[in-house]
Amino acid sequence: MPLFRPKPLLKMATSTGGKILEGVFGINKPIGISSAQVIRDCQNFFDPSARFAPALEQVREQRDKESKYQRNRRRRFPNKVQTKIGHGGTLDPLAGGVLILGVGKGTKSLQQFLLCTKTYETVVVFGASTDTYDRLGKIIKKGDYSNVTRDAVEKALEPFRGKYRQMPPLYSSLKMNGKPLYEYAREGKPIPREIETREVEVSELELVEWYEPGTHKHYWPDEEAGQAEKDVAQSVWRVAKAQEDGGEESAAKMAAEEESKALEEFNSKKRAAEEAVDGLVSDETRASKRAKNEEGNPEDTLMSGALEVKKEKLTQPPKGRGSDLVPVRPDDMPAPWEGKGPPAAKIRMTVTSGFYVRSLCHDLGEKLGCGAMMAELVRTRQGQFTLGGANCLEYDDLLRGEEVWGPQVESMLDKWNARPGEIQEPTVENGGIKVESEAVPAREEEPVAASG
Repeated sequence: MPLFRPKPLLKMATSTGGKILEGVFGINKPIGISSAQVIRDCQNFFDPSARFAPALEQVREQRDKESKYQRNRRRRFPNKVQTKIGHGGTLDPLAGGVLILGVGKGTKSLQQFLLCTKTYETVVVFGASTDTYDRLGKIIKKGDYSNVTRDAVEKALEPFRGKYRQMPPLYSSLKMNGKPLYEYAREGKPIPREIETREVEVSELELVEWYEPGTHKHYWPDEEAGQAEKDVAQSVWRVAKAQEDGGEESAAKMAAEEESKALEEFNSKKRAAEEAVDGLVSDETRASKRAKNEEGNPEDTLMSGALEVKKEKLTQPPKGRGSDLVPVRPDDMPAPWEGKGPPAAKIRMTVTSGFYVRSLCHDLGEKLGCGAMMAELVRTRQGQFTLGGANCLEYDDLLRGEEVWGPQVESMLDKWNARPGEIQEPTVENGGIKVESEAVPAREEEPVAASG
């Protein structure tokens, strides 16, 4: 296939001269923060840097030439100038690993990464299912995991290899006619049409590590969903199961409608009871907070002083709305099960665009009859960007200062500009892996986040 080689990014001169840094590089996103927060953190480090000063000056010069209409479009922050950064495919807060970032005009190349293959490593913990298909949700049901062995999991993985149609996460994310599926069930209404699946391809699927019961610290969430939530989620799952088993659309709708109507009266009473309890707990919580605020803390004023703020800025970027999104489980918190608990497994997979890893974890648990959820997720590769590779920056290097991250980022952007626009996909050849460069067309329907 002929290589697609767009023109190299133009290095426009500024009034003071200087090299304009722009292009594409990867960064190892930590677990617990959003992809948008990674962008904001990078901007906090890049904007004051002399390396990015020529690019920011270029933006200012361009804005000076703008019309009044163009300036009015930025009414919220008319004078704010920052490094323009976007990402080429988001990672959830629970996920870590390769996040591709475009800087300046490099953001125009990001859409092509939405279609390339990706490699993930995930940890699946068995014995329970949650509404979000991961450990951050609420438990919907639990199952017997006493017969779950490595051999059983290996066998259950077989149908997920190659091409198949995957059902997206249902209860938490899937919408139909702009409305979440669980809302149809909660209101006692039938699902208006078939749940849409998408064709995906899994070119590699390997169980790389097995954790026997009592040998790992991958826990279920402690919170269980209320009975009303459990009934609604399971009714949606039953419709999806009937559809996967080949049932006709009308039969699936009828089943959902019958189930919903049967549950409607009970759910209404249950929600009323839960709301009454929630109100009581909320009142107690407010009273507790009020008492604590009245007591005060003499150390608070001292700890929030200017010296402390200055010290924090030296070690890490300011906390943003996308920081600390994944709660840390205290070491002394008891396990949410009796005895040694369930087994867990680390699974590596290479998949096409649009694949839901959490759906694979959930569906694997359904296949085994015990339930399962995603406990961890790391993206180890996207296109030619690999975790630990020369084109992927460690997030912690940002915290070590510009003398550490500066030369790396500059080198990564220079390498991108030497061969812009190429996506290198791994292919199997003679039993081994080689890398081929391939042009991948952009897809307009998936947005690419950009800030700046």
